[in-house]
Amino acid sequence: MRRPSIFATLTMPPVLTGNKVNLRPKRLQDAINDYSWRQDAELCHLDAATPILCSFKEFLENYIEELNRPNRSYRFAIETPDGKHIGNCSYFNIDETKQESEMGIMIGDRAYWNHGYGTDAILATLNHFFSQTNLSRVYLKTLNWNIKAQKCFQKCGFAPCGQIIHGEYTFILMEIHRSAKPQGK
Repeated sequence: MRRPSIFATLTMPPVLTGNKVNLRPKRLQDAINDYSWRQDAELCHLDAATPILCSFKEFLENYIEELNRPNRSYRFAIETPDGKHIGNCSYFNIDETKQESEMGIMIGDRAYWNHGYGTDAILATLNHFFSQTNLSRVYLKTLNWNIKAQKCFQKCGFAPCGQIIHGEYTFILMEIHRSAKPQGK
């Protein structure tokens, strides 16, 4: 069976369901949590990012613009089954020709760290994209010292495949192919 292009569904982003989380398209109500998480020095350090310094009003203006801008990516809010927004997951740098995409994930609410929510979100998205689109490879970058993240990604079936140095940061490049069936437990 021929799978549709990943871009065939961009006009109607899916809502995905895992065992512990639901993933839905980002919406304006997510801005307050996203703003808080983007100001958090520890979360930014885990993502090799600088905490934002702009006002919420400025952040919100950019957030609205980004939500309304057509783009070739998927941006999901990660929610608990009762609707609590606990993080984000995205697929970007989608290359239709190579049938691959980069992914990123963050559990911003610390109360949900180390309980399998990130693993479940990753598995739900991989299962969807590998079964419903023509993606054949998903890759990500994680800081070389972030062993917890690397273990999570390996648990989902990702394997290290290289190293990237960007400025003062060293990243481990990890990938999973459609043929390597996502695992998880």
